[in-house]
Amino acid sequence: MATSSTTQTTDFSRDVMGRYICNGLDEAVKSADKNIRPDARPFDIIIIGGGSFGGTLAQHLLYNDKTHSHRILVLEGGPFLLPEHVQNLPMLGIGPPGPAVTDPGLRNEVWGLPWQTDVGGGFPGLAYCIGGRSLFFGGWSPELLEAETNKWPAAVTTDLRKPNGYFFQASQQIGTSETNDFIQGALHEALRKMLFNGVNGGKIPEAVPLAEIPLHLINPPSIPQMDMYKLEAPLAVQAGEPRSGFFPFNKFSSVPIMTEASRAAQAEAGGDDVKKRLMIVPNCHAKRLITMQEGDNWRVVSIDTSLDFVPVPADGKVVIALGTIESARLAMISFPNLKNASLLGKNLMAHLRSNLTIRIPRASLPAGLPNELQASALFLKGRHKHADNSLSFHHIQITAAGLDRPTTDTEPELFKKVPSLDFFTPFLTANDDQVVITLRGIGEMESQNPNSRVALASALDEFGLPRAFVSINPTDKDKALWDAMDKTADDAALVFANGQPYEVLVDGAYQKVAANQLASSVAPFAKRRDGLGTTHHECGTLAMGDDTAKSVTNTDAHLHFSPNTYVAGPALFPTIGSPNPMLTGVALARRMGDSIVPAPTPFAPEAGFTSLFNSFDMSKWSMSKIKNQPPEKSNPGSFIIVDGTLEYTTGNDLGLLWHTDPMPPNYVLRLQWLRWDDRGNSGVFVRFPNPNSKGYNNTAYVGVDFGFEVQIDEFGAPDGAPKHTTGAIYNEDNQTFTRQQAKPAGQWNDFEIRVEGQTYTVLLNGQQTTKFTNTNPNRGLPSAPNAPSYIGLQGHFGSRVAFRNIRFKQLP
Repeated sequence: MATSSTTQTTDFSRDVMGRYICNGLDEAVKSADKNIRPDARPFDIIIIGGGSFGGTLAQHLLYNDKTHSHRILVLEGGPFLLPEHVQNLPMLGIGPPGPAVTDPGLRNEVWGLPWQTDVGGGFPGLAYCIGGRSLFFGGWSPELLEAETNKWPAAVTTDLRKPNGYFFQASQQIGTSETNDFIQGALHEALRKMLFNGVNGGKIPEAVPLAEIPLHLINPPSIPQMDMYKLEAPLAVQAGEPRSGFFPFNKFSSVPIMTEASRAAQAEAGGDDVKKRLMIVPNCHAKRLITMQEGDNWRVVSIDTSLDFVPVPADGKVVIALGTIESARLAMISFPNLKNASLLGKNLMAHLRSNLTIRIPRASLPAGLPNELQASALFLKGRHKHADNSLSFHHIQITAAGLDRPTTDTEPELFKKVPSLDFFTPFLTANDDQVVITLRGIGEMESQNPNSRVALASALDEFGLPRAFVSINPTDKDKALWDAMDKTADDAALVFANGQPYEVLVDGAYQKVAANQLASSVAPFAKRRDGLGTTHHECGTLAMGDDTAKSVTNTDAHLHFSPNTYVAGPALFPTIGSPNPMLTGVALARRMGDSIVPAPTPFAPEAGFTSLFNSFDMSKWSMSKIKNQPPEKSNPGSFIIVDGTLEYTTGNDLGLLWHTDPMPPNYVLRLQWLRWDDRGNSGVFVRFPNPNSKGYNNTAYVGVDFGFEVQIDEFGAPDGAPKHTTGAIYNEDNQTFTRQQAKPAGQWNDFEIRVEGQTYTVLLNGQQTTKFTNTNPNRGLPSAPNAPSYIGLQGHFGSRVAFRNIRFKQLP
């Protein structure tokens, strides 16, 4: 069924965003079909999964590809749902549901569980939509400490941590490098100072000393004790404008950057799908990758989707960017004979998670705090040394609200301020006498646990392929860390209680606790713990490494034995650490993008020549303008960069792309051109004045009237005369012309144009086509200091032509 070319209307709304951001698979396939358009190009980077990391990667690839040499296709199994993070919108009630062990069907509009599990608590599952779980995540995005990545490949950690490296880039992209200016005020400063004193005073024994923690903020405001900023919550929220004239994005998700990228690709292509470098296709589930063996390696040649097969060109790359469990399942289904297939799905890790909610009296806090509703968010890093002297890491995410009684009017305010949506309700119990504080512990699990893995189940999915079966089991070290983490939360709670009696939330009701008594006296550790599958932080199933016998992917993030199959997301992590995987996943996606599409190599002309176009920078080129004309004659078209070339996208009247640097008086100009159809019509203009200097309604005609055109037209329209044919000085009689055939459409031709005095000599593919002597004193004037002349490329309405390797050499 063909995708509707116009927006569609439901009972309640018009789907403008979906239509303007997404494409149908039929549109994508048609845009790559050379049988329909000879200038069509295949999608050579196909990303499976438009969630947190697939979307981030797609945007980075689009902007990183300066020569516009790649086309990117994103296949997402779910629909377009929300335009941005759920906390940037009014309360909708579509957050993560409770966990399940088998697929209960779609829940809360978007959530599903595609796998089975023996984990007792089960999993909330995946968000089937563009943006995936990035639309719902809490925002906590700390950076992995060096000790948490000591088992990672050295090449990767070096790239992540170097100055302006990928951790730095990711933190800027998601907003964790700035202070949380929406979390500030007297309550926040008071709690931060109490925690700071508690850590430095040894009251939280397993807290990592603040001197050992890097400061994640860039240019924070100066305060006497800067280490206090290391307790600021690293939330992926940008509340202030990044620079003048730009709006903040608030809480990060991948959808806004995908939206921006999709619309940029559309605008760049001028609405021409064939030239559109990024397409996002929703409701297209990738069932399996079709592979072909090449020695020890397996190359993906097509993708079997719920809609159709998607071909992968010979030089194409496929990126698996699904959730950790589904990425492993797709790899296991697609690569059963991979040399290290036994490693697929192993090394599964999740996070240990516990929750403690307390209510402290105002007497615990410094005097003089205001009564208005305030919130705070803090971050405490901890570590535990085991009997064998190895270390495991955890952290406590601390959120607080209080000093005024919330009402239904303040619920929306708290909904947007409090990052831990799971604990929104308890904050409504705060009042002007008590502050509610949640302490969520997040702890790492051991890597390479043989009892935690993803396997293929006997049960089949709706497409007749095996579902995943997931097992997660804590080790003894995991259990010891969990106890230590919960004890750290107890210690921090006592710091905030500050020697006063306080209350602990147990089974929905607050229980009183005496001063200096641990919260575990009324809330045992076991009652505070979430199930192992409930964190949305699964990782490790396709871990990267240097050793093919111990890792699935290499340091460039592609499968060891499938060089054109890449992986994005936490499935790559060799170890998990305690942080939410968002920051690291974004950092690795950016690193992969730079590997797949490296910085461009500028065109280097032959000795003695100067390049006018380096294959990616159009900053010194300007397009002619049309004014005061009817709509049918108002568009000169435009030139866009396509695979390192300047390619014309047609308008409805003559266009001229001219180089804004003046040419020398005499020169040799060399360039290459092609036409996409036999009747392609274009030209190269030389020796014309600034097109904006004559007051023309269509400034392209300044080149026609005051310069000379070296023609490109094998048919010599309108009459086939030699002076209208390729290689001629257009429409000039006083020339010695020899017809030379251009190469067939779709092949590159060479022009050499020699401009010396008033003699113009043209060579086509090394053979002279014409020699012309100008006798008109008003045309073809050579550059002078006060009257510069320029060169330009013609855009002839109705014709698609391209130019590259444009360079010149000055003549005496």
